[in-house]
Amino acid sequence: MNVTEKIKEEAKKAVEILKAGGTILYPTDTIWGIGCDATNETAVKKIFEIKKREESKSLIVLIDAAEKLNKYVKDVPAVAWDLVEFSEKPLTIVYAGAVNMAKNLLSNDGTVAIRVVKNDFCVELLRKFGKPVVSTSANISGEETPLSFNGISREVITQVDYVVNLPLEKNKTGTPSTIIKIDINGVIKFLRK
Repeated sequence: MNVTEKIKEEAKKAVEILKAGGTILYPTDTIWGIGCDATNETAVKKIFEIKKREESKSLIVLIDAAEKLNKYVKDVPAVAWDLVEFSEKPLTIVYAGAVNMAKNLLSNDGTVAIRVVKNDFCVELLRKFGKPVVSTSANISGEETPLSFNGISREVITQVDYVVNLPLEKNKTGTPSTIIKIDINGVIKFLRK
């Protein structure tokens, strides 16, 4: 089986889990993440439980195409379109006015952190699923973020419903995305460089 076929097969398996309200451990465009349906409050609650994280902390959401931003953000600031299009590295943007997502993944101020992904597996997963997917680092809250699959604790691995099996990704080392916040006036603030 070639790499493309393996990506398609693993995306299909992961989508079945997501549709059933389950959680997945998967390689993102940055690091390995824990994911679920970003529109399903019960699934999002499971992620907070796995991470032992306070629900007051928001989670990052992945989408596969910039044009889908309009479906999940009331008013996308004009500057965001250029940032998403021209960013060479993975960029997560925090937007005001989140809509059509699980309420428990949003910040208290109604913002949502969204990243448009470009890597093969995530694009395949998101296209097949047809909805945004949560992406949060594969660790217990407060512990160091694992930069490769080998750094993920057994505790996390055994609590998710499905671990995506892409051997090429298991030894790859990643870097978390840059996170910026754009306010209603288009002012940009760096939250993580």
